[in-house]
This record gives sequence, structure tokens and C-alpha cells, in this order.
Amino acid sequence: MTPEKSIDRFDIGRKGRFAVVIPCYNHGQRVLHVIRKCLKLNVPIFVVDDGSTDSTHTQITGIEGVRPLHHTENRGKGAAILTGFAEASKIADWAITIDADGQHNPEDALSMIRAIPENERVIVVGMREGMVGKAVPWTSRFGRRFSNVWVWISGGPRLMDSQSGFRIYPLPEAMNMKVIAKRFQFEVEVLVKAGWRQVPVIETPISVNYMPGRERISHFRPLIDFFRNTTTFARLITQRILIPPNQRRRR
Repeated sequence: MTPEKSIDRFDIGRKGRFAVVIPCYNHGQRVLHVIRKCLKLNVPIFVVDDGSTDSTHTQITGIEGVRPLHHTENRGKGAAILTGFAEASKIADWAITIDADGQHNPEDALSMIRAIPENERVIVVGMREGMVGKAVPWTSRFGRRFSNVWVWISGGPRLMDSQSGFRIYPLPEAMNMKVIAKRFQFEVEVLVKAGWRQVPVIETPISVNYMPGRERISHFRPLIDFFRNTTTFARLITQRILIPPNQRRRR
């Protein structure tokens, strides 16, 4: 596949070396669309197939500029992100994570890169705007509010969108935060651990596009993932209460 024409952009090289990490699980219908848009950024792309059972493997193979990685079985979104980090860190200083379901606009990565302060190592979270309308599931709206409060109570930063999967992480710092959660909860725990370690977290607005009805591919399971979120936050809050700050920074 021939990469599409690059988008107009400023020289991102002065902020460091970037790579895109796309975790995916049974996103065969959408991941190629996301990859095509990410190719316009002209940075290396790592697509992590987290044990998919659909056409994902075929869709991500043999694309110039894309390095496919595979888990033989489903390990969870966090595990896929960490696999991508491990490979990206060999050639990049920063990892841009983006979901494979097509809800994000990869061009927004440019405004996120611009938001990185000069000579600082920060996590940038894409704050989704337009989270209204029938196409936006209630679980996304409720989950964001729930997560925002508990990330802060757990010792993380006060954010507007702690569940956004469109982010920029400094490497190797993000790999060394000793995050235990390996599924969706990775994305909230890493923010809490950043707060403990005094790694700044900033937000910048991004657009969002929720596919209507069956076109949207989501593996979020409200009951199971609500339970996992609750247990993750319970663990983090307990640690915040019982472990002194100087020791938490090493956890």
C-alpha cells in the first residue's frame, strides 16, 4: 500500500523522535483506515495485534512504514501498549497511542505534540470534545466522569478525560512506572502512577468520531470492566493511604 500524501505540519523533530503505537483486538474492519491516516504523520507505526481472531492479522501485514507485532492470545489493551512501547523505545523518544476503532483523528497528534513544553517529559492526554449525541454510548460519558474523580482521589492529576486512549507518552519513563493493570485499566493506573512520580500530565482538545450502531467496534464490557476499574482504584487508594509518598514514587 502506498502511503497517502503527508499532511501539512510543523517540524516535529525538534520535540524528539516519535512513533505511533496502535493496540488492536478484532479491529479488522477499522484498523486499516486508522493506519492510512497515521501514515500521513511520517513516523514509524507499530500495530500490536492482541490475539485477534478476525482479519486483523491480514490487514496489518505487508504495509510499508508499519511494523506489525502479535500476541498469540489476548492479553489486554495495556499489555498490547507495553509491547508497542518496548519496540518503539528502540527508535523513538515518545509514543503516540491511538485506538484502532477509528474514533480519533490522527492529525490531532500534531496539536498534542505542539503542547509538549520545551525540554520537558510529560504525558499528553487528548481531551475528547463533542462527547454528546446518540452515537456516544452512555458508558463512555459515565465512565469518563467516574474515572476522572477516582484518578484524582488515587493521587493522580485532576483531568477532564482520563479515559482517552489518544495520548503521547515519554519513553522509557512510561515503561518504568510499574503499572500492574494490563487491560483497559492500564490507562488510568499509568496516570495515577505519573502523579505519584511527579511526571506532569497535560490535556489538549481533540476531536472524536463515534461510529453509529454496528459500525462501532468496542470491547468494553460494562459490568466486568466496572468491577476491574473498582478493584484497580481500590488498590491504588489503599496504597496511597498506607505507603509514604517517597516510597510510592518507587512503586
